[in-house]
Amino acid sequence: MEKKEQVRRKPTLIQGLIPILFMVVALTVGVGVLKLRTEPIIILSAFVAGIIAWRLGYTWKEMQDGVIEKIARALPATLILWSVGLLIGSWMFSGTVPMIIYYGVEIVNPQYLLVTAFIISAVLSTVTGTSWGSAGTIGVAIMGIAGGLGVSLPATAGAVVAGAYFGDKISPLSDTTNLAPIAAGSELYEHIKHMFWTTIPAAIVSLIVYFIVGMNSAGGASTPETVLVLQDQLSQMFNWNLILFLPVLLIIAGSLLKWPTIPTMLGTSLFSVLLGIFVQGYTLKNGFVSLIQGFNVSMTGFAGEVAPAVNTLINRGGVVSVTTTTVLIFCAMGFAGIISVSGMLDVVLEALLSKVKTTAGIILSTIASCATVAFVTGSSYLSILIPGELFKDAYVMRNLHPKNLSRTLEDSGTVLVPLIPWSAAGAYMTATLGVSTIEYLPWAVLNYMGIVFAILLAVTGIGITKLDGAKKEDKGAFGNAVNQEG
Repeated sequence: MEKKEQVRRKPTLIQGLIPILFMVVALTVGVGVLKLRTEPIIILSAFVAGIIAWRLGYTWKEMQDGVIEKIARALPATLILWSVGLLIGSWMFSGTVPMIIYYGVEIVNPQYLLVTAFIISAVLSTVTGTSWGSAGTIGVAIMGIAGGLGVSLPATAGAVVAGAYFGDKISPLSDTTNLAPIAAGSELYEHIKHMFWTTIPAAIVSLIVYFIVGMNSAGGASTPETVLVLQDQLSQMFNWNLILFLPVLLIIAGSLLKWPTIPTMLGTSLFSVLLGIFVQGYTLKNGFVSLIQGFNVSMTGFAGEVAPAVNTLINRGGVVSVTTTTVLIFCAMGFAGIISVSGMLDVVLEALLSKVKTTAGIILSTIASCATVAFVTGSSYLSILIPGELFKDAYVMRNLHPKNLSRTLEDSGTVLVPLIPWSAAGAYMTATLGVSTIEYLPWAVLNYMGIVFAILLAVTGIGITKLDGAKKEDKGAFGNAVNQEG
């Protein structure tokens, strides 16, 4: 006897909205009020979506297949994320990152402290891939210099935050920079290149503001003890050699020459371990530990008491450091898989797209969605993952390249979160820099100018890549059409 075919029904708009609204409310209460972990809330939201899908006639096997498909699509980018953990651990082991920091503090110019604060924080966060590490190390030192010079502390803190998140947006070592292409379905390096359309103009505006505001700030205050201790301990732990810049040059070359991302990162990581062995004199065993568990100052053999700023900088990296982000991705993909395979996401997008008729409309809707999730959850990860999954297919339907979506997710998700007082990033910056979020918010120019330029590009059509045979950027004020890889 033949098995009766399962009857499936198309979800209504209300049924499609229930799991999404449930997630928003649950995250608001759970994360925002009760300070619960995010992952169980997303799993609970997936369970709610699963009940609705079951009532629509979908079997667990079909839902499971949908989840597996989403995770499979995200796996290549997740492998890149793991490679980032390897790379950071190996760069700490080789002394590459510590050397950049050591010489970076040498160029602090008190006369143009705000400009310098932005640039150094940007360079450090780009090299390390962490806004928190940049603010917690060099940012603290810069705040000490500002206090000694009588420079505005809110303005200095804003410049540090803006610079730190410049690197967080474009560094291939940043978790959010890797997360945005995962959510949007684009590729890492094409995403970074596309980010320049909004990030570089926002950085230029920031530098102009900091130059004008800080041009009258000058003084002869001595270098604060924080910087001296940082430099002294780093110089005792590591040997400086120009060859330590080679790993950075390899990553840059790989980006420009479009080498395969994962092999480039893995090869650079192994090369960096060799540098740590032959230049620093560390052991092969500790090199492998750095790749997986992260680097630790104990590996240097430093006998004295390590300064907190040095600990914050050095004790990081390794595959283990990105596992939390990986778990969050898998949980989000589980939720996305169920609402996608059951058609719930389709009915929501159909309703949305029926109201949004233009390219500007869909990008502005994405910006509004990212900002809403950011304010509700205070999470840069969720402000990327949730809108990314909601709008991914909509961009393709409108003939828009996925990197338009990944860029918008970062412009209106990643950099907005540290401006929200109740977010973890806002609380961290306040505690670290000693200035409240509301006070430094106006001075974190890049963090909101990126959104301004994203809106301008959406309205004018400049820098918007279409999914067509030409594969070109639209012509605009930034110059002639620029060929793109896809």
